[in-house]
Amino acid sequence: MSTDIRAVEGAFAPVREEVTAFDLPVTGRIPDQLNGRYLRNGPNPLGLEDPAGHHLFVGDGMVHGVRLRDGRAEWYRNRWVRSQRVAERLGEVWKGGPVHAGMDFAPNTHVIGHAGRTFAIVEAGSRPYELGYELDTLGPCDFDGGLPGGYTAHTKLDPVTGELHAVAYFFGWQYLQHIVIDAAGRVVRTTDVPVADGPMVHDFALTERYVVLYDLPVTFSMDAAAAGERLPYQWNDDHPPRVGLLPRDGSAADVRWLEVEPCFVFHTLNAYDEGGRVVVDTVRYPGRFDALRLHSAEQPVLDRWTLDPAGGSVRTDRIGGASEEFPRVDERTVSRPHRYGYTALIPDLVDLFTPGTADEGPSALATPDLGNELVKYDLLRGTREVHRLGREAYVGEGVFAPRSPDAAEDDGYVLAFAHNPERDAADLLILSAQDFTGAPVARVHLPRRIPLGFHGSWIPDQPDDRA
Repeated sequence: MSTDIRAVEGAFAPVREEVTAFDLPVTGRIPDQLNGRYLRNGPNPLGLEDPAGHHLFVGDGMVHGVRLRDGRAEWYRNRWVRSQRVAERLGEVWKGGPVHAGMDFAPNTHVIGHAGRTFAIVEAGSRPYELGYELDTLGPCDFDGGLPGGYTAHTKLDPVTGELHAVAYFFGWQYLQHIVIDAAGRVVRTTDVPVADGPMVHDFALTERYVVLYDLPVTFSMDAAAAGERLPYQWNDDHPPRVGLLPRDGSAADVRWLEVEPCFVFHTLNAYDEGGRVVVDTVRYPGRFDALRLHSAEQPVLDRWTLDPAGGSVRTDRIGGASEEFPRVDERTVSRPHRYGYTALIPDLVDLFTPGTADEGPSALATPDLGNELVKYDLLRGTREVHRLGREAYVGEGVFAPRSPDAAEDDGYVLAFAHNPERDAADLLILSAQDFTGAPVARVHLPRRIPLGFHGSWIPDQPDDRA
């Protein structure tokens, strides 16, 4: 069984209590246009007695949130997602709900808003949990019976149709499932695409014409499951790496599969159609990837795949630097051509989760340099800007928030939680996208440390939220 002590120590160490704070202090000035909530999800294990065998991906989800309104930071809250296990450990009665295949789990990977509702989400067979506006848990969700199985960690919202797309996988399925939820929150279409070996599919891509499927050589391992691994997925040399183009209105029979070099992909920046070809910008781990230890032989790179379904070819071009992860775009460009993108720089990403134990001595537990830089790309001009923080000011994913619904692609702000070592607590950074290397427009000072986590969203208020 693998041992991952680093996943519960240092910047990843869980916080032990839920906090509510109002009227948060601010350095600088919060833009009046930012009315809504910045929410971010991440693993925060509750009641972890022994880190041996723990994997970062299986920690109980905790959502951290800040509400901004009229130039003020009204509140900060952090709340565990109340799966049955979490609720019982907190001495509460679980509210119950539609769990898929007995896989009740406190989703720890992403938190999104759709159809006026808030959802904590995760992959691999578990269903979303719906949250209230103030992050209270309402219960597991199957979208009024429309969700056949589990869901996903990454959705794509079509900015024109308002449809929410997802690709789900589950070790008990021999297929991937494309799921479409309409703007009202109803499941309107599911399409099953057969695949072999049960691949891990953390993300996908969307264009106006296609759903882009990743079928890569990290697959379910019965041997790993029998050995007690909490994340029983391993590199599989016998699984051919490929990318599939599923027409949005097509069936599994219409998928065009294209071979790619062996690699693994966690995250897509964006994708779009270009004539008869498909452009996919993604963070790619070249070569073998060890999912149990989150370890790669090579640093991840920001690459562009140009897929030619007519010719059956894939061209790979380097468009960004190495050791960058958590790519994001202005969500209004999803599935359409984009000019700008944002990543987080983590210099020692390859070594970040290399397993170590206390028996191996202090050097085994030494924390590598964590990310303290956010990166902005102008892909039209081919430029790269870096916003640098202090050495111990680790920062997570940057999320773009437009100045207004009809503002230009670059006209807005980048939001991220960053550790403030002087206070040993977190700040919400608000950066001007058009002055990316300059001082933050505002720093909202939060009352507690926030562990490094995964993904989040800027969810603008609706009229009913303004009370």
